[in-house]
Amino acid sequence: MENLTVFGEEIIDKKSIEQIKRCITEEDIAVLTADAHYGYGHPIGGAVAYKNKISLSGVGFDIACGNKAVRTNIKANEIQTGPVMDEIFKRISFGIGRPNNEPVDHPVLDHIRQANFKPQRKLLSLAASQLGTVGSGNHFIDLFSDEEGFLWIGVHFGSRGFGHKTATGFIAMSQGLSFSDHGKEGSMDAPPILFNIDTAIGEAYLEAMALAGEYAYAGRDTVVNKVLEILDNPEVTFEVHNHHNFAWHEEHFGEQYYVVRKGCTPAFPGQHGFIGSTMADISVIIEGVDSELSRKGLYSTVHGAGRVMSRTQAAGKKKWISGPNGKKRPTLVSKGLIDFDEVKSQMREHNIELRGAGADEAPACYKKLEEVLKYQGDTIRILHRLRPIGVAMAGDETYDPYKD
Repeated sequence: MENLTVFGEEIIDKKSIEQIKRCITEEDIAVLTADAHYGYGHPIGGAVAYKNKISLSGVGFDIACGNKAVRTNIKANEIQTGPVMDEIFKRISFGIGRPNNEPVDHPVLDHIRQANFKPQRKLLSLAASQLGTVGSGNHFIDLFSDEEGFLWIGVHFGSRGFGHKTATGFIAMSQGLSFSDHGKEGSMDAPPILFNIDTAIGEAYLEAMALAGEYAYAGRDTVVNKVLEILDNPEVTFEVHNHHNFAWHEEHFGEQYYVVRKGCTPAFPGQHGFIGSTMADISVIIEGVDSELSRKGLYSTVHGAGRVMSRTQAAGKKKWISGPNGKKRPTLVSKGLIDFDEVKSQMREHNIELRGAGADEAPACYKKLEEVLKYQGDTIRILHRLRPIGVAMAGDETYDPYKD
């Protein structure tokens, strides 16, 4: 059996394929999904099954980043999309800080307060301040209309600063430093950071990763519940909640593995997933299918459309400067390729209410999701196609150090 399966090799940059090859040995199994692109130490859209190891690089900084979608019992044409999106953008925070001043309580904070991996307890204040905030980059809150016109809510984000600090703490520990020290993150092409599962640091990382995953789920639940509240609490008739940037203990080909999926959605037979697209394109609800190809692919599928243009190429090079109040503001150093005013005009033409976002999230920065999904073959089936009617993302003036 070949130990590397690539979906859509012709639409994946060669650097990503070379990168995944550096992540594996002969006893490991690797997959690249069709949305794959270059990442830190491990490509996004890459999954690796290790026998006795966990890859911190494969889990990444935004531990358990994921998607949640719910279908409501109201029709999309029954709401005033513009005012609803205004309220979402006002009451839910993006980036760092909490300008809406609506702090959230949740049982996960008690779990952090009593974390088995004790250094995470010191992150309680950060976790509490960011619970229910969305972050920046490609993270979003969207409203959709499905084939029957029903209104859906979809969100995409992860474990925020809590997950990021957990990852950087273990990077420092991998270099013989303490969790609170500042380790060297290395280059994009640095070898992946691997922990043996039967070591103290490997066991600690598994525990810490699991808690960051619980926090990410709590955040997505909190944000979806807030949007439902803004919509006067319609009934939820379907729900799907999935994540990537994580490690799972699974059986494949009759053997036990720790499967690390970075920017990959688990898609076991019958398992549902929400896969977001760009701000202007169709997103989907999928279900995993059992087939020879899906077994070779470690029951993994895409998590989005996949970038084809870097953020700097799209939006230009920025320099962040602290103002008199200490708040960081961007200054454009060089111009990018995307005319975001034109993008906003196109969004209006398509009757999509856009709040925030920037040139680095323009549709032209991504592959087409429908095309990407075709390369996944008979590994998944599409249950619903969701058309965006409202999109909220962090604006390009939003400073957030916790991007993956």
